[in-house]
Amino acid sequence: MSWRRPQPEHGPVNLTRRRIYILPTRHGLVFGLVLLAMLIGAINYQNGLAYLLTFLLGSLGIVSILHSYRNLHGLLIHFGQPAAVFAGERASFPLQLENPLGRARYALRLQGQGEIACSDLPANDAHWLPLPMPAQRRGLQSAGRLVLSSSYPLGLFRAWSYLYPAQQLLVYPHPEGPRELPPTQQQDDGGEGLGGRGGEDFDSLRPYHDGDSLKHVHWKALARGQGLVTKQFGGGGSSVLWLHWEQTGRQDAEQRLSALCRWVLEADSRGIVYALSLPHQQIPPASGPAQRKRCLEALALYGIKR
Repeated sequence: MSWRRPQPEHGPVNLTRRRIYILPTRHGLVFGLVLLAMLIGAINYQNGLAYLLTFLLGSLGIVSILHSYRNLHGLLIHFGQPAAVFAGERASFPLQLENPLGRARYALRLQGQGEIACSDLPANDAHWLPLPMPAQRRGLQSAGRLVLSSSYPLGLFRAWSYLYPAQQLLVYPHPEGPRELPPTQQQDDGGEGLGGRGGEDFDSLRPYHDGDSLKHVHWKALARGQGLVTKQFGGGGSSVLWLHWEQTGRQDAEQRLSALCRWVLEADSRGIVYALSLPHQQIPPASGPAQRKRCLEALALYGIKR
């Protein structure tokens, strides 16, 4: 018999009879020993009532095997894409359990990487079951082997099935280091402007962020009761914040990535136009959620072969 390494599954996964395993639990083993002792006593004393009770309990245990199997058989498992988190945080791996048959499923137990999630599933229903997962280090993290099991109805037998999700969790570096940003640089953008904080011609207004120059605050708007806003300028050039690998002042690569991650989050919170420079990779100047996502993904996947 040849053993093959399980391949990652993209889903949906149908739990057929070939994927479901059943073995007695500890309670089931004790139950079997008690039945054996009762049978020996019934034979020894030739007691009809003892025979009746032994065979009745034995048949009850045998029927529970079928119900344990039917509690998993026919389930459809859909794998969701987990949301990216920072190293050291708790992630959530989403799985959808779909019950296309007309019977409810009880005491479903999902386990992976030491974490457990439990749920019941009504007939002809489906719902998401998030499985907690520790994000220990940056990069791509797989869910590994997950186990969906149930000891329903009597706890005498445990039915289970293995799941191998192909989806991976993206883990950003843990942000640490000083919040103070490096100085911005003047960049010639061909007259189009980048929406930064420097330049020559007035372009637009935006909400005030900590660290903005008081020279660019629109005091007249504040006097009119419109709140604290900052004037943005465009024109022949714009101020761009370049986040360089060498500027972190760290020696260890992971520490540099953590410091750059802190700067990316700080620059994004201030609405600054920034760019990221890594060895053999550069993210051009921009701002907004898309730029934040690009930079954090570059930091998370730095030096990782995919």
